[in-house]
Order: sequence, then structure tokens, then C-alpha cells
Amino acid sequence: MTATVQYSRIIGTGSYLPDEIVTNNDLAQRLAKKGVETSDEWIVSRTGIKQRHIADDSTKTSDLAVKAAQNALASAGKTAADLDLIILATSTPDFVFPSTACMVQAKLGNRGAAAFDVQAVCSGFVYALTTADSFIKAGRARCALVIGAEVFSRILDWQDRGTCVLFGDGAGAVVLQASDEPGIQAAQLHADGSLTNILCVPGSVAHGQVTGDPFLRMDGQAVFKQAVSVLEQSARDTVAEAGLELSDIDWLIPHQANLRILTFLAKKLGGSMDKLVVTVDQHANTSAASVPLALDQACRDGRIKSGHEVLMQGVGGGFTWGSVVARM
Repeated sequence: MTATVQYSRIIGTGSYLPDEIVTNNDLAQRLAKKGVETSDEWIVSRTGIKQRHIADDSTKTSDLAVKAAQNALASAGKTAADLDLIILATSTPDFVFPSTACMVQAKLGNRGAAAFDVQAVCSGFVYALTTADSFIKAGRARCALVIGAEVFSRILDWQDRGTCVLFGDGAGAVVLQASDEPGIQAAQLHADGSLTNILCVPGSVAHGQVTGDPFLRMDGQAVFKQAVSVLEQSARDTVAEAGLELSDIDWLIPHQANLRILTFLAKKLGGSMDKLVVTVDQHANTSAASVPLALDQACRDGRIKSGHEVLMQGVGGGFTWGSVVARM
């Protein structure tokens, strides 16, 4: 007897952003007090970013993740008790251990579901979604919560104009459920560890102290060059794996790092700019949270509808990248 092929489908989305909105002008005033010069025009012209949300000192990654998770569960018509898998993508965990996923599980009131973190920086959500899809297709889970959550403001050097203006805090989540109908149609993940130094936080905790550099460091030009190259090829390969053409994709949701990267990618793929979901102007770069934040916004404002084909892409430190094609 042939076993029924098992698929996974996204049945709910959710997101959450800290209350404090910091505009470019606000940030410029704060940085001026530290002797760092920048302006709204300088930031917008290079990145497309106009503002970002910043978490207060009492808010942890798990707090943002729980809010996004609750919104996703409500959207899906599910409760925490329905979950048998929780995967959280983050580079800014609450603790060294236990995993932030376990902290979220406890705060949601779930007991018994497998729970773990994925660390692939800005590719984290795509990595986590692909992992959850594999669990469901293997019959190891039926209802998964996949979250991307970050408080990147905690690892920024506010004296480094080249990086501190780029990032924000936030969380996004989806509920993924076993289905007889295709949802996640294709996924590809990649990494090149030889490029570690172009984007990293080269510090660690040892013997009760921070050793090395605890702040985010980035070679912006190198990251841009790699990002546009690998995202284009990844998009083409993953869409082909799904048995689709690029013209079949209704929405493109790349990692929201820089508007220049987004527009360049859309043009390289031959798609209309109207198919590109952009939130980097409002959220800045929220690392693993950027793709699910953008997905949730486009679902809630009615752009993404049932049956639409969505291409989600991540690229980030590691150096990591990947793509997922999902029918909503």
C-alpha cells in the first residue's frame, strides 16, 4: 500500500513590533550626542530605511516572539495545545541556554512539543520554516509554530554609523500544518562558512566575561555583492524545483536588509515591482524576523490571498542563504 504524500501549509501568520518607533531624525539626534554624524537623507538614500522599532531594556526576544506567536495562532484558529513542534530562529537569544523556543513554549502554556532554536542569522526564518516542513513531511509533526524574533539593538555598536542605522527589533511567526494539498512546494538552503568575516559578531562568553568583540561587524559592500548573487540563483533554482516559472510567482518576499538589494533582485528576476513586498522602510533590518514580518503584513492587508504563490528568501551571516516557495 502506497503511503499518502504529506505536505505542510501555512495556515496562519502573526507579527509583533515594540512600541517605540525611532525615526531617522530621532536616531540622528541620539547619535549626535555620541559624536556620530548621520541624517535622514544619508540613511534613506543608501538603505531606504525611514524608521525602526526598538525594544526597551526589559523586553526579551522571547517576549516579542510570544506576541507574534499568539497572533499567528489566532489567525490559524489554533491554540498552544495544538502544537507539537516549536522552532524559533534568532541570533539574540534570551540566554546561552535553554533555547528561547523553550522559553516561548512555557509562556504560551504548551508542554511536550519539541522546541528548539535555529541560528542562521538573517536566513534563520527560511531555515526554520524548511526544517518544520521536513518534520511534517516525515510524519514527525502535524502542527508547527515557526518564529523569527530578534532584539538586534542589543548587539549594535552605536558608534558605528555603517551598521547601527540599519537594524531594528521585532518578531514574526507562522503556523504550519500537515495537509493533503501542497503548501510548501520547494525549499533550498545553503551556506559558505569561508565568508564568516563579512558579517558576524566575533565575541563569546567565557569564564564569566565577554571575550572578543561583542558587536555586529559588517563589510557592507561584500555583503551586498554576495546577497544579490546568491538570492537570484537561489530564487531561480527553488522556483524550478517547485515546477514553476518565475512568472508564476505572485509575491516576492526577500530578506528586508536594504531597498537597493530588493529592487535590484526584483529587476534581475524580471518581476514587476508591484510583486515585491517591502517593509524595510518601516522596520529596518530585523534579521530572522524580517521575512515573517513582511509576510504577515502582506497577508493582513489583503495583498496575499489564498492560492497565491509566494517566494520567501533569506540571506545573512554565516554566510547563509535560502529560499522557500509556498502556496498560500
